[in-house]
Amino acid sequence: MSALPADPAALAELVRSGDRRAVARAISRIEDEDPAAEGIVAALWPHVGRARVIGVTGPPGVGKSTLVGALVSEVRRRGETVGVVAVDPSSPFTQGAVLGDRVRLVEHDTDDGVFFRSMGSRGRLGGVAEATALAVAVLDCAGFDVVLVETVGAGQSDIRVADLVDVVVLALQPGSGDSVQAIKAGVMEIPDVVALTKSDLPGVDAFRGELRLALGIDPERAPLLVEVSVPNGTGVAEVLDAAERARAGLGDDGVRARRRAGRLNEAVQTAAARAAARADRVLRSDPEVVAAAERLERGELDPLALVRLIEARSGEAP
Repeated sequence: MSALPADPAALAELVRSGDRRAVARAISRIEDEDPAAEGIVAALWPHVGRARVIGVTGPPGVGKSTLVGALVSEVRRRGETVGVVAVDPSSPFTQGAVLGDRVRLVEHDTDDGVFFRSMGSRGRLGGVAEATALAVAVLDCAGFDVVLVETVGAGQSDIRVADLVDVVVLALQPGSGDSVQAIKAGVMEIPDVVALTKSDLPGVDAFRGELRLALGIDPERAPLLVEVSVPNGTGVAEVLDAAERARAGLGDDGVRARRRAGRLNEAVQTAAARAAARADRVLRSDPEVVAAAERLERGELDPLALVRLIEARSGEAP
């Protein structure tokens, strides 16, 4: 087995040819913030935009992973290829994906038409990792027809996925009806499709009514509601059909506009996160800033003065 090239452009070319090792290496370079990552992304970016990108989000325990696995099987049944980026909680010590070693999509382990990548959220709010958007771009350029993004399952804050995908599928289950109004203030505002998972459980009728009431307040923007029971083999194809229908309803111009807005939002969020990380580093390690923080604690310095110093020492001053 030949070694992969170190040159970013050469590695990007292998990604575009569908080389799975190159795809994995490119995503690792991006996730590790390797200096080569910028060259890889620059070489790939002109070729981004062919894949249909679907996000799957929702509160913990509703069966997102099970639904994603079933959607992968359905995409493959239709003769298309699929890449999956699954964002898991991070270890506070290694920043790696806590659940990344769990067995997922086992039946597709030897299927060249499926690529699965788990990554840690690294503490980022919003249910996705900083590298998620670029991992999606790599899979897009590698020629996968569909890319699925599964979020960490952080509840109301789990909305950043809307900036990374063409359409959002929100998974909810019976028994969470009391929280519909609370959820509605956050994650309920972003889905194009709501998948009512575990629809064979007791209470589905009442929960369906609550959902329809919550979703029907603005009929023009109401997402499609699909009932799913993966063990019973029902609803999975309908979820995929609904996602494809929602994307088609946007039209090419709508998809492009959504992607442009999402990329701008993601760029701002990434820049802000990196600025915060730099500020945190200087606050902990820069002697001048540490001394200023101590003066703040003694009441000898005001907070805005400390902010200006942190900005200057972290290279963010205008």
